[in-house]
Amino acid sequence: MRPQDIVILLKILCYGTTSWFSKDLARELNLSPSEISNALNRNAEAGLIDTEKKLVKKQALLEFLVHGIQYVFPVRPKEMVRGILTAHSHPFFKNKIVSEVQYVWPDAESDERGFSVQPLYLGAVVAAKKDDKLYLLLALVDVIRLGKVRERTIAIKELESIIVNA
Repeated sequence: MRPQDIVILLKILCYGTTSWFSKDLARELNLSPSEISNALNRNAEAGLIDTEKKLVKKQALLEFLVHGIQYVFPVRPKEMVRGILTAHSHPFFKNKIVSEVQYVWPDAESDERGFSVQPLYLGAVVAAKKDDKLYLLLALVDVIRLGKVRERTIAIKELESIIVNA
């Protein structure tokens, strides 16, 4: 499994009931069509998408995100940089969690400052700028990857709500 495999599944959920093509995923996620094809195959093999590679297995994905992502794709905050707010620093958490520590995905065009967090894959930053729902999902996943119990509990509850209703 590769980190972009998870981002692809989250992007598919963002489409909701709208039909999509691999070329759409490739364009919107800044990946090549062959990377999309390979990722869909890996996700099917892992049981995270159906054999037709169109419908995300929501419960399986949720279980993986809640119980496995922090072990498979761990993250350690690094130096202070400019970037896009992520994890509990995402605007969604503004009234839910008070923290003096901010986490960001490095991005020279952004004005926010915080501890650098490696996104699941580098193209995720550009993709998140284009899609607010994907941005929120990726930030929630980052909470699970590096958050404390209280933060993780809030993120898991929100992820469940979004994924089940996608």
